[in-house]
Amino acid sequence: MLKLLRRWWKYMTAKLSSSFAEKADPKIQLEQAIAEAQDQHRRLKEQAANVIAHQKQTEIRLNRVMGELEKVNANARQAVIMADEAAKSGDQTKSTQYTSTAESFANRLIQLEKEVEELKSLHLQATDAANQAKNAVQQNSMALQQKLAERQKLLSQLDQAKMQEQMNSAMSSLSEAVGEDVPTLNEVRDKIEARYAKAKGMAELTESSVESRMLEVEQASMNAEAQARLSQIKAQLGLAAGSQSDQIPQVEATPSDAVPADGKSESTTE
Repeated sequence: MLKLLRRWWKYMTAKLSSSFAEKADPKIQLEQAIAEAQDQHRRLKEQAANVIAHQKQTEIRLNRVMGELEKVNANARQAVIMADEAAKSGDQTKSTQYTSTAESFANRLIQLEKEVEELKSLHLQATDAANQAKNAVQQNSMALQQKLAERQKLLSQLDQAKMQEQMNSAMSSLSEAVGEDVPTLNEVRDKIEARYAKAKGMAELTESSVESRMLEVEQASMNAEAQARLSQIKAQLGLAAGSQSDQIPQVEATPSDAVPADGKSESTTE
């Protein structure tokens, strides 16, 4: 039973994850990924700062111990000199005291030398760790910059994809029916083309019919009658000879038919 419940839980988890991945907004997911990368870089910088701070602390401690070592070494040398001078002057008590003090400085000197060696080793390790931390921060910073640049590219591609999807949807709607009561563009075009073809066919039938020819003859008769009546009116008004529209084109005269300069023909009687 427990095994079945585990399998069911894993199945539901995978199903919900798949459903969430399908419905999630890529833009929001991209921003989440960038925010996570920025947080990771911030945490890495904090860790690197702690490593570098440890290296600095070790360096400060090493410098302090080395300074103390030099001081103790100088004091030990001075105690030995003072013990030797006291012995030469015959003051055995002070010679013994200075010798004991010199031994104490020598013991302290030995401890400081060991501590200096340990601190040098720690400082070397801390320096290596600090350098690695710096390199890690630098590399992660470059990776973050690449991700930021990639984000701009992906956002641009996402906008183009949305625009293309809208165009595809608009283009597909031109050839697909929106609903039962809404015709498609193809259906409307076929209907208009069929109506236009039918009208052209009817026009051709009308032009070739007897009634059409009779109308043409009747219209020609009316036009001829109108022209005759117009000529009659012009004649009554004395405009028949002078009208440019009624003049008959003259044939070019031959030398035998030439008219004299006074405008009268030789055969004309006065």
